[in-house]
Amino acid sequence: MISQLKELQNVPHFSLITTDEMLAEVCAKAQEKSAVALDTEFIRTRTFFPKLGLIQLYDGENLSLIDPNDIEDFSPFVRLLADNKVTKILHACSEDLEVFQHYFDQLPNPMFDTQVAAAFLGFGHSVGFAALIKHYFYLEIDKGASRTDWLARPLSEKQLRYAAADVWYLLPLYHQIRTVLAETRWQSAVEFDCDFLVQKREKQRDTENAYLSVANAWRLNREELMRLKVLAKWRLEEAIKRDLAVNFVVKEEHLWLVAKNNPKHTSELLAMGLLTAEVRIHGKKLLQLADQVKRIDEKDYPPLVTRLADDPRYRKALKSLQQKLKDIAPPDLAAEVIAGKRALEELMKWHWLQQQDPNCLPLLLCDWRREFGQALVNLL
Repeated sequence: MISQLKELQNVPHFSLITTDEMLAEVCAKAQEKSAVALDTEFIRTRTFFPKLGLIQLYDGENLSLIDPNDIEDFSPFVRLLADNKVTKILHACSEDLEVFQHYFDQLPNPMFDTQVAAAFLGFGHSVGFAALIKHYFYLEIDKGASRTDWLARPLSEKQLRYAAADVWYLLPLYHQIRTVLAETRWQSAVEFDCDFLVQKREKQRDTENAYLSVANAWRLNREELMRLKVLAKWRLEEAIKRDLAVNFVVKEEHLWLVAKNNPKHTSELLAMGLLTAEVRIHGKKLLQLADQVKRIDEKDYPPLVTRLADDPRYRKALKSLQQKLKDIAPPDLAAEVIAGKRALEELMKWHWLQQQDPNCLPLLLCDWRREFGQALVNLL
C-alpha cells in the first residue's frame, strides 16, 4: 500500500557528509542498491558553469547531503555515477547532468528521469516534481526554500530539510512510476529518451559553430559570417576560460554588430553601441579578430545561414506535419511526446537542406520514433 511507505509516514532524516571517509562509506552502501535518487543544488548567475552547493543522495536507507566544500576525494561518488548496475534516478535532469559533467567528468549511467517517464504517462512534457508527488502520494511539498543561496554556509535546518525532501520522495516516486509504466508499451522508449539526454550532454561544445546560435546570423553575407564565426569562437572560449556567462564577455547583439560593420577603431565600437566596459576590456581584441578575416581565403567562408522559416514550403509543411502527427499518434501517447515543433523542423531541415544524410539522422528517425518519423517523411 502506498500509504504504508516509510517516506510518507516520516519526515526526511538525513546525514550531512563532510569528509572523504563519510563519502566513501555512503557511496559504497549506495552501490549495493539497484537504484538511488540523486539531485543537486547549485547557483548560476554570472558564471558560465554552475556553482555546486550540495549533492543529495538517497539509496532507500541512507539519505546523504554531501557538502562539496569539505570533500577532496570524490572518486567514490564518480564510481557510483559510472556503476551500470545502479540506476540513478533524477527529475528534470538536464542541469544536474551539466553539474556532474563539469565537476566530475562523469555522467550518471544508467539514468532514469521521472519527468521524461511522466510524459509517457500523460502528464505533459515539463511536469514538476511537486505535481507528481501530489498526484501519486496526495502530499504537498514545501517549496519555501527553493530560492536560496546554496553556496552560503552554514545552511539552515530548513534549507537542509528542503534539499533532503527532493530525494526522499524521488525514490518512491520512481518505483510508483516504474510500476505504472510496466503496464504500458513505452518502457524501452523511456529508456531511449533518458539515454539520449545523457548522450546529448556528452557531446563536446563545438566552438567552431558557436556563431550559428547567434540571433540574426542569417542576415549576414559570407564575409560577415566569417567574422562572426571568428568572434563567436573567441567569445565562447573566453567564457569557458574565465567561467563567465557569454553575454558578460560581450553581448550577443554587440558581437553581431562588429561582424556586420567591421569597425577599424575603438571609437567606432562605442558609436555602434558597445558597452564602455566591453570596449575597455576587449575592444582591441575584437578589432584584431575582425581584421583577421581579410587574410582568410573566400572559399573558406561559411555558407549563408538558411532559415527554414524563409522556405516557401515551410508554413504549409509544418501545419501538415502537425496534423499528420495527431492522426498517427497512438491513443495512449500524446503527439507532443513523439515530436514537438523543434523536432518537426529538424526533420524538415534534414529532408530539404541536408540531402537526407544517413549519418546525421534527426531524432524522429531514431529508435522508437522511426515509424512515426517515416510516415512524416513520406508526407514531405
